[in-house]
Amino acid sequence: MNKIGVIGCGLMGSGIVKNLLKNNYEVYIYDVNTKAVDRLVNEGAIASHVPEEFAAKIDCLIFSLPTPELVNQNVTDLIRFLKKGTLILDMSTNDAELTRKLFEQCQDKGIEFFDCPLSGGPDGAENGTLTIMIGGTESALPSVMPILQAVGEQIEYIGESGAGQTVKLCHNMVVGGVIALLSEVFVAGEKAGVEKEKLASILQKGSAQTRAMDVFGVNIVEDNFLNVKFSLANMTKDILLYDNLIANNKVPALASQSANQLYKLASYQGKGQLDSAAVYEVLHELESSVRK
Repeated sequence: MNKIGVIGCGLMGSGIVKNLLKNNYEVYIYDVNTKAVDRLVNEGAIASHVPEEFAAKIDCLIFSLPTPELVNQNVTDLIRFLKKGTLILDMSTNDAELTRKLFEQCQDKGIEFFDCPLSGGPDGAENGTLTIMIGGTESALPSVMPILQAVGEQIEYIGESGAGQTVKLCHNMVVGGVIALLSEVFVAGEKAGVEKEKLASILQKGSAQTRAMDVFGVNIVEDNFLNVKFSLANMTKDILLYDNLIANNKVPALASQSANQLYKLASYQGKGQLDSAAVYEVLHELESSVRK
């Protein structure tokens, strides 16, 4: 199992490719961004103009794509070219229901489909220290473990198909909700006369301590939303997928909806390519307009 195809060479995909190369895999790549492809070719990857060029050669296909629609399209387009026994690892953040449909579609063709969403961001992808949440056929897991160990550090089998995506969507909803609440309390603290730096310091010394502060809070304190740790567009998309998850399972959306609306508002204001912490700007602007 030495030949791997990777579709999607963005911030996460590029790190995944580099670590596969470091572990002596033969890696074929495709992305619509030719500059991203060229950078990885310089690292030793093999570029293709279309994924169909390498589909029949590979033992494993990895997706690192921004939307469920793109994952669905690629599986639909490529499944007829993949040989029986090929492994598919969807490392995108995807819809749990769609994931289960793709799993069944692949099973019918003798292909194992794993949902393998990631946590750890671009730094984790670059350093090979990602946390990987896995859904799929447990008995087939040993065949993919060497590949997962090449790109991740914490590898957790969650359960049947869709379970990995379920955990990832819940995880990102918590992170998005914490960022939204941090943004609000920073605005409240500032209006009451407390500097952001001081408030951030105290929060991290008490029971309110959170890793989201270390990752995203720095951007709020520094008013630097061009330092993209995780784009607001991606967070908005993941929260929408979480919304689909709880709707499908008839869970009341009481705590998540305010964060959902805040991210949507930030997206409508054109902040999608900024860091997720840019929701602070929305709240700050709202507070200023109320004050006037």
